[in-house]
Amino acid sequence: MLILNRKKDESIRIGDDIEIKVISVEGNQVRIGIDAPSDLEIHRQEIYLAIQEENKEAASLNNDLMNLLKNNSPKD
Repeated sequence: MLILNRKKDESIRIGDDIEIKVISVEGNQVRIGIDAPSDLEIHRQEIYLAIQEENKEAASLNNDLMNLLKNNSPKD
């Protein structure tokens, strides 16, 4: 993991098209701004983990449904 120190209004760049800028620092909370292409998905960690969990549950339900359909299909 790369660790950098930045002050208010300073930024870092990731590649050619992503800029992360420190907007403000208040107590133990830091506000950042992210300038990135609109097709790039950006999520807070807790939201990303929730999406992953929902995707796992949806895949599991899909498998359960497929198994149910296979077991109940007419036999030739």
